[in-house]
Amino acid sequence: MASIVVGGHFGDEGKGKIVSYLALNDKPAVIARAGVGPNAGHTVYKSGKKYGLRMIPCGFVYEDARLLIGAGVLVDPNLLLKELELTGTQDRFALDRRCGIIEAAHKKLDSSDFHLTKSVATTGTGCGPANADRAMRKLKHASEVPELKKYLTDVPLEINNAVDEGKDVLVEASQGFGLSLFYGAYPNVTSKDTSASMAAVDVGLGPTKISEVIVVYKAYMSRVGAGSQKLPTLITKQNLGKYPELKATYERALCDGTTGKDVNEVLARYLGEAGTVTGRLRQICGFDYELAKYSAMVNGATQVAVTCLDKVFPECSGVRDYSGLPKNVRDYIAGIEKEVGVNVTFISTGPDADDIIDLR
Repeated sequence: MASIVVGGHFGDEGKGKIVSYLALNDKPAVIARAGVGPNAGHTVYKSGKKYGLRMIPCGFVYEDARLLIGAGVLVDPNLLLKELELTGTQDRFALDRRCGIIEAAHKKLDSSDFHLTKSVATTGTGCGPANADRAMRKLKHASEVPELKKYLTDVPLEINNAVDEGKDVLVEASQGFGLSLFYGAYPNVTSKDTSASMAAVDVGLGPTKISEVIVVYKAYMSRVGAGSQKLPTLITKQNLGKYPELKATYERALCDGTTGKDVNEVLARYLGEAGTVTGRLRQICGFDYELAKYSAMVNGATQVAVTCLDKVFPECSGVRDYSGLPKNVRDYIAGIEKEVGVNVTFISTGPDADDIIDLR
């Protein structure tokens, strides 16, 4: 069986947490990374240690899984080799020989081009220029990098063989639906599509091979980068009262002594909302039900995961049984389920991999 985990809002939904839980609980034979490239970071915890990964699949926490990077993913060789050493996964890792390679010129352009740095506010990791070169048939492949030679494989062949043999395969996408080049808030988007369909393409799985699509949403919403000011549920002093869970969070933040130039910055600092790659503070928004419903439709969601519930409802921190959630929290989850139209099967109540309510 092949399952895909994908972001339903603007990234930063906590996909790494869900992937790590699925890896440890379901024990898939293969875990494959899809997505754009190192412009997206996933945070995961293993043995109490925090990892901010941009190349290696977050599912590395399950030590018996084969770890792969699909051909559709851009690779920064230096960053990849550092993460392999950091995670100690060299003996069970491989990347497709057709992965595109990010070179110094791509990063230089990504950090100096006015349109990219100011209008789009990219991460500066070189992904956009590299994908442009790929479209122009000028991009180097992993097979041309000597340091990567021992890690090369045919990812579609490995993954499809595993599925055909009845083994479980987990595909982890990056970023979120709102950043899709096709369906996101253009032009403030990433350089390719970010939906589950593209994740399947990235690793070489045909649509008939996908059994489950798990779309991940935070209990609130956040976004980093240009275009955030246009979000319809962006939290301001004027509309804070419309979102009681965030109003209560803001009041706790003030009591805790958290400061900021406005309501949104106070919330971002208190909630610890900063980009994994850039460190930029994210803009905090109320849960966008309309976007969530649309992204569930386009992604073909079969299940929904809701994360960071403990950040806005501290009383549910660490709860691992649905009956242990307070009524107001259960009502909040039921509201998301009703509006999105897909069953909520995972509820994250803390940072540890086991802080999950699994309703499958």
